Amino acid sequence: MQTTHARPTLTDGPVRLRAPKAEDIAARFKLGNTAEIHHMFGADPAKVQPITKAQATSWFHAQEAEPLAWVIDYRKRLAGALRLHSLDHHDRRASLAVGILNPKLLGKGIGTRAIHLIVAHAFDALKLHRLTLRVVDYNDRAIAAYKKVGFVIEGREREAARVGDAWHDDVIMGLLASDYAKGQAA
Repeated sequence: MQTTHARPTLTDGPVRLRAPKAEDIAARFKLGNTAEIHHMFGADPAKVQPITKAQATSWFHAQEAEPLAWVIDYRKRLAGALRLHSLDHHDRRASLAVGILNPKLLGKGIGTRAIHLIVAHAFDALKLHRLTLRVVDYNDRAIAAYKKVGFVIEGREREAARVGDAWHDDVIMGLLASDYAKGQAA
């Protein structure tokens, strides 16, 4: 299984997954922190603060340091980021995290296209057998995007996420390489 490689650029029309670049710091800062978006990640929207230049720089360095992290571009503009993490070489599995950060680009299918790109890369180039993810139960938009790609709900961790003063379940979803291949053939 290949894991020490340069991040390839992956494209699907106007959606492109690419390695982070220094210009992303200014683009991330310009996008700011949107309460609605951070709420979908599991943050208390009442506590979301404006992003600082230092935080935008830190975000960039975190993307840069992860060998399996990509920036999501849409029409050559920063839309978000995704990464494969918790890679298990023996079991050939990893976890997926995706975030669209531009509020103007929500609901346009960009996340779904980006997920298709990374899933195909994970199963084809990286030869993974399984991908998994977790998503807070009220993030219906993300759950729908994952289902479109072929992820299925495998379970829930009850009251695993505290958002403000309320507890929410984490929905656990998974996708096998064989199921993805069948879905692409259909």
